[in-house]
Amino acid sequence: MNAIWRCVCRLRQGKVPHRCQSGCHPVAPLGSRILTDPDKVFEHNMWDHMQWSKEEEEAARKNVEENSAVRILPEEQVKYDCDAHKYWDAFYKIHKNKFFKNRNWLLREFPEILPADESTKEGVGEWPRDHVRSHAEDRGGSPQPDPFPGSNAAFRILEVGCGAGNSVFPILNTLQNIPESFLYCCDFASGAVELIKSHSSFRAAQCYAFVHDVCEDGLPYPFPDGILDVILLVFVLSSIHPDRMQGVVSRLSKLLKPGGMLLFRDYGRYDKTQLRFKKGHCLSENFYVRGDGTRAYFFTKGEVHHMFYKAGLDEKQNLVDHRLQVNRKKQVKMHRVWVQGKFQKPFHWTQQNSKLAFSLLSHD
Repeated sequence: MNAIWRCVCRLRQGKVPHRCQSGCHPVAPLGSRILTDPDKVFEHNMWDHMQWSKEEEEAARKNVEENSAVRILPEEQVKYDCDAHKYWDAFYKIHKNKFFKNRNWLLREFPEILPADESTKEGVGEWPRDHVRSHAEDRGGSPQPDPFPGSNAAFRILEVGCGAGNSVFPILNTLQNIPESFLYCCDFASGAVELIKSHSSFRAAQCYAFVHDVCEDGLPYPFPDGILDVILLVFVLSSIHPDRMQGVVSRLSKLLKPGGMLLFRDYGRYDKTQLRFKKGHCLSENFYVRGDGTRAYFFTKGEVHHMFYKAGLDEKQNLVDHRLQVNRKKQVKMHRVWVQGKFQKPFHWTQQNSKLAFSLLSHD
């Protein structure tokens, strides 16, 4: 664990410019297993930074054109939006926490999840503690009850769409060595939240799990705006109707403190998941429904840039992660495509920043 922490601290101390440059392929975090000899393709389960041939890309485009030729009628689509939480509740009732693997890769891809070393904080992180300090403390009186969960923390993280905890528990296992940090996690499927709270590794002293629908802009969060250091949005936005995505991102941006980071990873255009959909599952362009009623959208890098810029966030990383996954037993090759991004709230952010971004985009 100490070796991992030292590695993460080095990453946080500015020695990773390649990781944050928009459009550049990072050297280490997204993998370094490069296929140089096609004859050895089945020697490993996954190859990194794969380049598509023109023929492969054209075949994928035609595949999507075919599987989206038949659209589900609009009146039949309503239930997938109105009852989205029910479909996910049913999913977790069946699979519990056995379906997805723990995301132990998170700290490699997103070292920003952890607080920077004290020597590199430069004051960042002190503002939230002052922001929530009680009047009694200012007067030198006795401490008052915490105004909200995690109010005494110096570093706060929120995972949106936490599911059964496949990100929560890898993060919590690391945070136990960083007692001044606090993790919030939410999901609109109450069954998923209950799975987290009943897990043996759940620690209420350092984690607050709650039911929340991020699409409902008027719903309050259990903490004030502008106090989060990190928001984790991993394979969540794709399950939301495209018309509601911008509202979700804009609302989340208000939760970040100035300098806070929103870390994003989700399905990319022409990922194997998109190519496997059959006719009759398409809701709208690049948006599909699975047999269990859950949905998936497949992003381009440009769409991701547009959403987060419109929300007033600065792009620090936005790239397409192409990988080749192979089934050695069946001798099958499958292209995986993900979009990964890191977006920072400006240090001098105001409501006007977001309004200005919206105004500029509306005139494009």
